[in-house]
Amino acid sequence: MRTHTHQEFEAELRNLKDRLLAMGGRCEQMIGTAVSAFEDRDEALANEVLEADREMNEDERAVDDLAVRILALRQPVGRDLRFAVAAVKASTDLERIGDEAVNIAERAIEMTPADRLSPPGARLPEMAQRAGAMLREALNALVEEDPKKARDVFDQDDAVDEIYSEVLTMCLDYMKDPSNIGDGIRICNCAKYLERIADHATNIAEMVIFLVEGRDVRHGHA
Repeated sequence: MRTHTHQEFEAELRNLKDRLLAMGGRCEQMIGTAVSAFEDRDEALANEVLEADREMNEDERAVDDLAVRILALRQPVGRDLRFAVAAVKASTDLERIGDEAVNIAERAIEMTPADRLSPPGARLPEMAQRAGAMLREALNALVEEDPKKARDVFDQDDAVDEIYSEVLTMCLDYMKDPSNIGDGIRICNCAKYLERIADHATNIAEMVIFLVEGRDVRHGHA
């Protein structure tokens, strides 16, 4: 039986990293499209997100299959072992980010084209931009095995949490008018979805610390 070479193993790891980056790119596009659909009350854009989610599910299976193949056939140790484990966990977070984008798209479908974007809703694009940037930075940190970039993601999560709190406060004031309650609830929900996206990006960043330093920082960033 032919033994595997170091070059083959490195190529498989590179393929795994490339697939994770591709998943991340799809996620970031889904987030932007979903928020645009909500802003513009655009059902066609929302449906694009739903279609992309089906592809995201296929991406997750492909990443998991490749990672399991590496674990089973290559039997990596040390940092390579931790990367394969981190890749599986990251693919789960990415798939869940896609699910949150779908949630936003579904709220957009509930709206009518005549509905205006209220002041609380106007903060959602900034939340989406920050959450997308966190995701991009977290994945770059993972494939580059860079703990400094990972810790930068932790700091960015605090900013998203602050915006989320501001949106909730604005929504409570906005919903004092009973006619705004339905819209206000949808905005609060979308803000929560974006806050969860930021949390999933943070999860990926935490895996970088585990990968490089072998430490579990899920319950405290140091």
